[in-house]
Amino acid sequence: MDLKEKIISKQANVGVIGLGYVGLPLIIEFVKAGFSVTGFDIDHSKVSSLKAGKSYIKHISSDSIKLILGRFEPSTDFSKLSDMDAVVICVPTPLNKNREPDMSYVFSTAESVSKYLRRGQLVSLESTTYPGTTDEDMRAILEKSGFQAGIDFYLAFSPEREDPNNKDFRTRTIPKVVGGFNGESLEVAKALYDQIVERTVPVSSTRVAEATKILENTFRAVNIALVNELKVTFMKMGIDIWEVIEAAKTKPFGYMPFYPGPGLGGHCIPIDPFYLTWKAREYGVSTRFIELAGQINTSMPDFVVQRVMEALNQSGKPLKGAKVLLLGIAYKANVDDYRESPSFQLMEKLEERGAIVSYNDPYIPVIGMTREYAAFAGKKSVAITDDCDVMLIATAHDDYRSSDFSKFKCPIVDTRNLLNGKAFKA
Repeated sequence: MDLKEKIISKQANVGVIGLGYVGLPLIIEFVKAGFSVTGFDIDHSKVSSLKAGKSYIKHISSDSIKLILGRFEPSTDFSKLSDMDAVVICVPTPLNKNREPDMSYVFSTAESVSKYLRRGQLVSLESTTYPGTTDEDMRAILEKSGFQAGIDFYLAFSPEREDPNNKDFRTRTIPKVVGGFNGESLEVAKALYDQIVERTVPVSSTRVAEATKILENTFRAVNIALVNELKVTFMKMGIDIWEVIEAAKTKPFGYMPFYPGPGLGGHCIPIDPFYLTWKAREYGVSTRFIELAGQINTSMPDFVVQRVMEALNQSGKPLKGAKVLLLGIAYKANVDDYRESPSFQLMEKLEERGAIVSYNDPYIPVIGMTREYAAFAGKKSVAITDDCDVMLIATAHDDYRSSDFSKFKCPIVDTRNLLNGKAFKA
């Protein structure tokens, strides 16, 4: 029986590497579809939690983990990769301190897969990356096994499109773009994803699939930069950007709303455009428009800090020594995901200027270890009280929308228009 037949008959063993916001929802869908799945991760605490039927991601319930344990095995033993028929890679692709792609997670994972690769397997990468990663870099590592891509094993790229806690779309209902190293790879990869999503979108190559994800998030980053720049410009003119956006979005064609904020957060939008600009330099291309958007978005935390200073000045207080309560660590509303959250930059910049910063977040009781902001690990959420000199709303959690802020006497700086103009806007 060939691999495509094993997939269609649900006899294929599926391995998913990376048990985070992308890998775990995929595993749930594969098990629901009738597959036996092994989930791999180097984080022993994640594996232990899953074996005990406990979820560490807020929008994925522990009950949903318990329901799949009969056909799902979490593991740190990568030698079991040799037993898999299909291997799906969902590991981080962050930026390094120089804002350049950090491919160490993808490449080290590919090295592990290469050690246990066998003839007839499918390897599919889902981590967002620059065009050429799959058919050049990862292929070269995998072929250290002595097997050739497209001949001895199948190779594909299918970008993740997860949006944590999105009420309208979930893994199964989001169309899945799939690109193969060759025609046979595409056919097998499409057959795999056809089992768990309502619609697959095949494209001509892994590079097109990689570029698709880059385009999606660069589009968002550029448009967010536009409204961030207009926010600053209109504020100086005495115009409320939020009112402008509400009026503009009544146009039923040729416009879609984007909203300003304190900076970009999440794993995709702040990062993906830089993968493209980095790769473009290899071809002698300067992506000036994208880089300018990046500069605007990364400058927003400084603008917010300036607004905090202005709010304190109206109370006759300096920023140095001021107690600042930051509302929201998550990068978006109603999730416990703080990857690349601009709140960390705000905390860091405020503390560098002598402020005493505490935070509240109903979804994040304790800040865990992060790559760039290890100093904040262990910091705990505090109650929202008037025991501060200024409040700074950084995340639009529903909990905050339903709160009565009128009882607080301290100034409030609002980066999300949560209070509808009844605060300092930033």
